[in-house]
Order: sequence, then structure tokens, then C-alpha cells
Amino acid sequence: MAPFTRLAGTVLAAAALVVTPVATGVASAVPATGSPATGSPATASPATTSPAHAGTLTIAPAAAPARLVSKRSKKRYRQYVSLGDSWSADVKLVDGHGLPDSTDVPIDCAQSQVNYPKLLAAKLKVKVHRDATCGSATTDDFYAPQKLPLGGSNPPQFNRLTKKTDLVTVGIGGNDAGIAAAALDCLSLLPAALPLPPGTIPALPDLGIPLLPTQLPLGGCKERFTQGGVDVLAKAIKASRPRLVRALREIHKRSPRARVLMVDYLAAVPTKGCYPLLPMTESDRAYLYKKFRALNAMVKRAAKQGGAEFVDTYTPSVGHDVCAGPTSRYVEVVGVSVNDPAIGVPAHPNAAGARAQFRAVLKQVRGG
Repeated sequence: MAPFTRLAGTVLAAAALVVTPVATGVASAVPATGSPATGSPATASPATTSPAHAGTLTIAPAAAPARLVSKRSKKRYRQYVSLGDSWSADVKLVDGHGLPDSTDVPIDCAQSQVNYPKLLAAKLKVKVHRDATCGSATTDDFYAPQKLPLGGSNPPQFNRLTKKTDLVTVGIGGNDAGIAAAALDCLSLLPAALPLPPGTIPALPDLGIPLLPTQLPLGGCKERFTQGGVDVLAKAIKASRPRLVRALREIHKRSPRARVLMVDYLAAVPTKGCYPLLPMTESDRAYLYKKFRALNAMVKRAAKQGGAEFVDTYTPSVGHDVCAGPTSRYVEVVGVSVNDPAIGVPAHPNAAGARAQFRAVLKQVRGG
């Protein structure tokens, strides 16, 4: 989700000189960007579901009927398309599989060989999987090519959809709402913000250097984003919902047979701080936590309005935020991970996070 592209170009170019990719064990389903092919399934982390069955009459919405659950659990999908941003690409710079996967998209999308769409495709044994996910993507990049930091261009993600597509996952919205960029502006070298009036600290110039915030990392992002009594992030989140709804409806038009799943974001922001592991003031952390929850709520409402099934990855990932232990967290602060050793992208899911996303999506596919 984060605007990682400024970092990816520099690090990928350097890593390409010293890293030789190893066999991944996961065969991607597309030999060239945007072109369909038959993929080979791979071993994925197992996940089980225990569908709920309504046994009593209640006013609350009932669970899916047993016959529907059984039918879904046995359904074979033939053409799966995954769309989304860096939290669906599960972006990385280098890991045991080598450099990012360039089978379906340019290398500067930083797509992981073991992101949740690929794990899902392998588990479901789909014949064709087109993974269009790409770091820094917004809904605009569903309709038009996305320019990338190494000079690559990811074709419009919607180009992968066909009339025969029968399964689509979508993970988008964070960049549309500007949450990722805002998180960088909340970083702080100090545990408490300096008591300076708004506008005292000048903005940083745009030098094109990767992952630099627009402000000096001295905290106080809550005050900046709510200056004058207007919460600009809240407004941006609200304004993003029609964009997501429009995208979901377009998917249904292009792939009328498809089952469409809208995936939210993992619980990255903790309920309490852990400075300096999370270099952020408590006030800014609390503000960002609320905005992150609002983002997921918006995604859920957009799914309903756009005719998609909603996949909750947030709830099962609570407690695995950036402040959790190195083997427990699903999202990294600085990008270096021991959950399958990797150099990832700061403020993004690690391999354990990708597996958690996969389990949540698989549960919905089989029993939702």
C-alpha cells in the first residue's frame, strides 16, 4: 500500500548485481505481462474452515446455507485474476526466492513469488492465474498503465479480466485515500512532538529519494492533518469509496461470471505504541490507528455497494501488528523480516502476513 516505488528502483537495481534467484516452488500462471497461460500449483500453507450453520431462528443475518457452503467448497475455478496494490502484491525487494517476480508484471512492481494471490491460486489449483497486483497502485491503474520506478509500465490491471474469468480478488484503496503517504509523515525521531506552531517546520523538498516523508520526522502529523478543524485524511477516505465502487462494478461488467472478493488491510497499527520500534508519538499513533480502521470500514462499505464479497483480514491479524515480536508480526516497520528471511518494503506485510491474508481469503472462497 505504501508509496514504495521511490525505494524500489534504487534497491532493486543494486540487488540485481548480487542476488541469484532460487527455485520458488510456486509456478506463476502467466509467462508474460497480461498474457494468460496455464500455471502449475504449488504447496501452500494449509488452511481449514469450519462453516457456521444456523441452528436457530434469529433476527441477525444467517450464515450461508449448508448446501451453498458445500457447493462453494467443491467449486473448481478455472480463471483467477488478482488485482490490487502493494498489500496484495505483498511487495518485497529480495528474499530466498530472489528478486521480485516478473512473470506477470514488471519487476518494479516488487511482486512477491509467495503473495496471497499466488498461494490461493496454488491451493485452488486454478488453470489460469493472472496476477496484476503492483506496488503503489490506485484504482486509476486499473484503467490505465502504471509507470514504475525502473522505467517499467504495468498494463491496466483490468486488461487481465476476460468473459471467462470466474474468480477475482481485489485489494485497493489505501493509496487512493493517501493513508500510506500519511503514515510516513507521522514518523518521529522523538517520543513526543515538539511544541511548535503549525507551519513552523518547513516541508522537505522532493529530491526523489526513496521513502522520505514530506516533513521532517518530528511528529505532529495529527495536528497537520486536522489543522483548521478539517480532517483531510477522513475526507480523502470518504472520497475514495465511489472510486472503489466504480471499479467493482466495472469488474462485474468485464467478467460477468466472476465471483468477486474485496480484501481489506491487515491490522498493522497497534493499539498502543512501542517507541522506538515504532518511531511515532502516541498522539500520532492513536490518530493513524483510527484512520486505518476508517479505511477498512470504507473498503467494507464499498464491497457491499459494488456487489463484492468482503474478506476480513484485519480481525484475525489483531495482535500481529508492527509492535509484535519478530516471529509474530505480520507487518514490518523497516522491512527486514525473519518470517522467511527477506528485505521487504517498510510498513508492508511480510511472508507471515501474506499467509494470514491467504488463510482469510481461502476461508471466504470455500465457505463465505
